[in-house]
Amino acid sequence: MATPDFIRDIRADIGHQLLWLPGVSAVVFDDRGRVLLGRRADSGMWSIIGGIPEPGEQPAETAVREVFEETAVHVVPERVILVEALQRVRYPNGDECQFMDISLRCRAVGGTAVVNDDESLEVGWFALDALPEMEEFAVARIKMALDDGPAWFAGIERA
Repeated sequence: MATPDFIRDIRADIGHQLLWLPGVSAVVFDDRGRVLLGRRADSGMWSIIGGIPEPGEQPAETAVREVFEETAVHVVPERVILVEALQRVRYPNGDECQFMDISLRCRAVGGTAVVNDDESLEVGWFALDALPEMEEFAVARIKMALDDGPAWFAGIERA
């Protein structure tokens, strides 16, 4: 994942200290019920699309921007599916971050899925019964996006 300039500026002042950041994840479905995935350049794993909002950017705007930047697919956010504080991450360079992830279900409305930046090795549409190996983070969000119930809030039991 490319580091936004505003985070580089903050890191110049705080070094490797823990940085609390918003994150947005997009579970994108097409009109055939397939899910859009990208194989990440940093880990080689398939995952849903996501990124960090720019200062002042709304989460839905972030989802639209990130999906297009990474895959050239145009989307419309439909609903929040999950809000969750993730575990701390320590990157190979020593930087520590912790993200508040806002996951959104999105609908594809145009474009053709192609690798559109350097964050992905491959992108593509996958039938739900033919998903590649993924981390639980992505699998759980895909399952939640299929549920038409209210948003999930980590740490709170659903009634």
